[in-house]
Amino acid sequence: MNRLFLIFFLILICSPSFGQKPRARDLGIPLEGKTGKLNAITDVKGIEVGHTTLISGEGELVVGEGPVRTGVTAIFPRGKTYDPVFAGWYSLNGNGEMTGTTWVEESGFLEGPIAITNTHSVGVVRDAVVEWQFKNKHFDPLPDELDIFWSLPVVAETYDGDLNDINGFHVKKEHVFSALDHAQAGPVEEGNVGGGTGMICHEFKGGIGTSSREVVINNTTYTLGVIVQANYGTRKTLTIAGVPVGKEISDLQVLWDPLKRQEERGSIIVIVATDVPLLPHQLKRLARRVPIGISRLGGYGGNSSGDIFIAFSTANSGAAHRVNDQQVNMLSNDKISPLFEAVAQATEESILNALVAAETMVGKNNTTVYELPENEVVEILKKYGRIKK
Repeated sequence: MNRLFLIFFLILICSPSFGQKPRARDLGIPLEGKTGKLNAITDVKGIEVGHTTLISGEGELVVGEGPVRTGVTAIFPRGKTYDPVFAGWYSLNGNGEMTGTTWVEESGFLEGPIAITNTHSVGVVRDAVVEWQFKNKHFDPLPDELDIFWSLPVVAETYDGDLNDINGFHVKKEHVFSALDHAQAGPVEEGNVGGGTGMICHEFKGGIGTSSREVVINNTTYTLGVIVQANYGTRKTLTIAGVPVGKEISDLQVLWDPLKRQEERGSIIVIVATDVPLLPHQLKRLARRVPIGISRLGGYGGNSSGDIFIAFSTANSGAAHRVNDQQVNMLSNDKISPLFEAVAQATEESILNALVAAETMVGKNNTTVYELPENEVVEILKKYGRIKK
């Protein structure tokens, strides 16, 4: 057996000080809608994002040792201030997990950060989020019962076991704490980072991607942002700007473990955020529009895919006060359609940004997943007249 270097290194992506990678718009891919300043979910004021990326080892799989290609991503709706936000969630295909959603559905509130990781690390990440909330007093005690604390955090997953020693359980409590502690506003690192480190999208390297849209309603400019962990889809269905790009690229096929069946295994987690004053039933309506953006790229929610989405609004601060009655603002349903369009646009672009940012990765048993060949994609779009020659 070829024994790796076993040099374990933890990369904390605390900020994009590493420099921004090219993004979908930089390639000239035609995309609709006006973006926010950063074209990221953090264009919505107050949102903070943090990643912990774990990469070590190479060669044959040794369960418990590696190779390791995984991580965790954390998203705070209002930074590290405890102030629950109205939220709603939706599942296109439920072969996946997003914890805490039954209470989101029942209460209408998202009460803390969202974390995304790999399938077999959901438990440790969930427990770590609970402990972090307790240690950092990120909660509001029950009235007259100041010693009572409980939490049902939202933790979601996609499967990275094609590249990662997923049954080695390498994501630990301290990695979750790091992602939470170092979450911040500003540009968001994309591609092979955080929970997206070992992910595959349309049989190219996938991972984390983000985008935003500005929408004018009643003469007020609002912001809507999306972040995805993209790990779904087949090569043959990949469509970019209406062009069958996947069918045009016959090489750069995934070099799988020879014992692995080549089939779609799917999954994508999508988080939608906005500062528009929306109530939970309206936010669920936003989450239900996420599949439109996915379908533009050729995703269809296959049987083995976990396509789970959550949307929240940072408006109506203080609405979750335990004692005092609250008056809240709500956008009229008659004015909500532009947000549906923005969700579809930002979801599509977030996935493209994940594909463009991600880099070729060699994982367990030398399984190799190639990055999207950007120059070839541009030439294909020119061939079909979607980019001017």
